[in-house]
Amino acid sequence: MMRMKHMQRITVTLPRDLARRLRMEAERTGRPVSAVVRDAVHAHLDRGGAPPLPSFVGAGRSGRGDVSERAEELARARLRRRPR
Repeated sequence: MMRMKHMQRITVTLPRDLARRLRMEAERTGRPVSAVVRDAVHAHLDRGGAPPLPSFVGAGRSGRGDVSERAEELARARLRRRPR
């Protein structure tokens, strides 16, 4: 367990479904919600902050010559436009 004096309290706002899933994971593992969040944030940041690109990136033809160089940028832009 981490010592509290080395921690900073923050507030995170989550969609109801995500908050419900978080509570369920905490109950399932018998851990505090804060520990589940800490581990998830660590895992996310340790892998570079962004999920790996799908294996099909670069498999099609878009007619654009810069897609392979901009694959991550284009994928992130597409994810930001996706409704949640």
